[in-house]
Amino acid sequence: MNDSSSSKFAHLALQGGNKSVAGEIPCWPPQWPSVLEAIQRTWSDGSWGQYHGKTVQEFAHTFAEYLGVKHVWPCSSGTVAVELALRGLGVNATHEVILAGYDFPGNFRAIEAIGARPVLIDVRKNGFVLDEAQLDAALNEKTKAVIASHLHGQLANIEEIKRRLQNRGVSVLEDACQVPGAKLASRPAGTVGDVGTFSFGGSKLMTCGRGGAIVTDCDASLQRIRIAAERGNDAFPLSALQAAALTPQLDTLDDRHAQRLRAAKRLREALSDSRIFRPLDDVWDDADSPAFFKFAIQIPGHHDREYLLQALTAEGAPVFTGFRGFGKRSKRRCEQVGPLANANIAAQNTILLHHPFLLGGEALVDQIGEAFQKIDACFE
Repeated sequence: MNDSSSSKFAHLALQGGNKSVAGEIPCWPPQWPSVLEAIQRTWSDGSWGQYHGKTVQEFAHTFAEYLGVKHVWPCSSGTVAVELALRGLGVNATHEVILAGYDFPGNFRAIEAIGARPVLIDVRKNGFVLDEAQLDAALNEKTKAVIASHLHGQLANIEEIKRRLQNRGVSVLEDACQVPGAKLASRPAGTVGDVGTFSFGGSKLMTCGRGGAIVTDCDASLQRIRIAAERGNDAFPLSALQAAALTPQLDTLDDRHAQRLRAAKRLREALSDSRIFRPLDDVWDDADSPAFFKFAIQIPGHHDREYLLQALTAEGAPVFTGFRGFGKRSKRRCEQVGPLANANIAAQNTILLHHPFLLGGEALVDQIGEAFQKIDACFE
């Protein structure tokens, strides 16, 4: 860094200047009184320690009503939910499963756990979700399922994916682990595919520390899931205490979703003129309503992402990198259709912000926007 460029950066917090974010990032999960009350009821009635505590069935029923689906199968994690959902779709070791070249690593491993072969296709340009236009090139007689994940505030086009697979004997697993509360064409995310999966890990939008769920309207899929999970008893259970913590969160999920969406729009507007920080440019409307477990930003490839992360962290912004992607996975482990150029860009050039800041109020969102603007101004 020469003298002239040093002066541009001198006011950054990384160089000793004042940091942009003075507000406190809300803790997650909050200490909801309704959750404490539900856990105390489960303790008081003794169901907390039962193999089949009533709170698990109550959660499954309430979640099914909220989503408008026939079946909810609670389980121990979102990762297990994906594996069981694939088994519910009839996937076995003779099959191939298509997924995006940029996705949660556990989805790749879930396919491998069954013995099936992952087939990678690219994501949308400047995005993070499977590009449905790439499906035809990946389909063959071994293809049994497609995993389509909603990621980083972007929704996969599940209806178009299903249309392209029509009469091909290929099912769609809709991974909604990041997006409870989101809507696709006014339908809850997770309910548009043949099966849907959710995660309730400690950082998720609905949380009980761990846990997950599979949702479907298909009786045959549910029966296969039950057979795969029950090994004398349920081998991958959601506990009664976890279920008790989840159920009251459904009462306020839509309100939190709306608050996050407003805050995400506000931050996106703050970055609309940025030269180096590019948020998603998807059009959001009343029918498609994305959820933000992570707020995603991509940067041009010639910028040093590590330096930008350090500078943003010093300003007080809660930033980190995205997934590593699957572009470097060996041919021994998977098939790759095309160069996965967009997936590789997503893996290399993405900066994410964790969702709690979206619940911190307009002033906090504006301060985080100022942190990005401050750094952006250094790169004229």
